[in-house]
Amino acid sequence: MSDDSTLHLDDPTTDPNEVAAQAATAIADGTGTPRHDIALVLGSGWAGAADLIGETVGTVENTDVPGFGAVAVAGHRGTISSVAIGDSDVRALVFGTRTHFYEGRGVRAVVHGVRTAAAAGCRAVVFTNGCGGVRTDWDPGTPVLIRDHLNLTGTSPIEGANFVDLTDLYSPRLRGLAREVDPSLDEGVYAQFRGPHYETPAEVAMARTMGADLIGMSTALEAIAARQAGMEVLAVSLVTNLAAGISAQPLSHEEVTEAGKAASGRCSQLLARIVERI
Repeated sequence: MSDDSTLHLDDPTTDPNEVAAQAATAIADGTGTPRHDIALVLGSGWAGAADLIGETVGTVENTDVPGFGAVAVAGHRGTISSVAIGDSDVRALVFGTRTHFYEGRGVRAVVHGVRTAAAAGCRAVVFTNGCGGVRTDWDPGTPVLIRDHLNLTGTSPIEGANFVDLTDLYSPRLRGLAREVDPSLDEGVYAQFRGPHYETPAEVAMARTMGADLIGMSTALEAIAARQAGMEVLAVSLVTNLAAGISAQPLSHEEVTEAGKAASGRCSQLLARIVERI
């Protein structure tokens, strides 16, 4: 399947839920797993979690699934895997990458993985990402639960007069479960900017004034789509660097990648323990 299928999602005459249903069927056929229970979206620094949460029973390439494109960001995996959780019948659908809004494929492509997970039967989704920290007491390598977000992208994945309540978008139950696994986990508000450029110090100061603790380029749009689809949402950020203006150091993707690699083992183990209990 070529990237044309991803672009086709942006055709207003296309029903994105139909494409998601086709993708779910392709994943079921390719992995040999007819239905999944939990979805995981692995961002920067979290790739190793797929190998720790259970036994991988099947894998498909993104480009073989309707609506998905090739990996666009270094440090991500271009595969979708079916993973058996422990000795149970629970199956996790693990996305090794995501489509970012800055790739220019449209918001439907950004949330296509979420809608595919819902079509595959997932009742809950766990989002992970690497992000910039606004609080100086969170060193690079610190995992933080997202308790709320600021959507600063200027768009929404919801189309038409569909008024979805986001009051408790990030599940209090799942956040409590995560803190049972690791009582030291802190919580914060995540701000999603459009990207791909890093934010200016003034933009970070603005977001901080608005209540943001974490700055990134993903997750919020996907979480909104997950709520619309009726899934329970947990999101965990890995602080990979201090945001612009908080630190005097210039920002770079290499810094983000290296911080993610350094914290990957600990964060992946944490995520695996959380997923076991969902």
